[in-house]
Amino acid sequence: MNQSARRIGRTLALVLPVVLVLSGTLAVTRVNWSGGSQSVLTASAEDVSSPAKTTRAPQEALRDRLLLELQEKNPGIALTKLQQEVDARPSLAKHCAWIARALGRAAVRQYGPSRAQSFARPVCDTAFATGVAQSV
Repeated sequence: MNQSARRIGRTLALVLPVVLVLSGTLAVTRVNWSGGSQSVLTASAEDVSSPAKTTRAPQEALRDRLLLELQEKNPGIALTKLQQEVDARPSLAKHCAWIARALGRAAVRQYGPSRAQSFARPVCDTAFATGVAQSV
């Protein structure tokens, strides 16, 4: 009985993956991936002239807006606005340090390390200062 169970186990170990792969392949080929009656090639070729719209994450848009603010005004104003945005939208808090470090690196590029450090604020702990230090 022990050998027959072992033989059945070996057979299943060899046959089962093949059956799963074949059934998965057949399932994928039967799905209409184009969403309509058109072929996938035709569906993807529609309106190629218009650029694809990409949705950016809110934290990326905020970072870009604050980097522009830093260039046009100064890092202190950008850091104050970062704190205001995080206070207004707490979901941005987990991205605060990342944005502040990016502002610190940009401040070093624009103002140099010692002047950039003078703009440090207690926003997101010491993330701005860390960004300044990383750029030195």
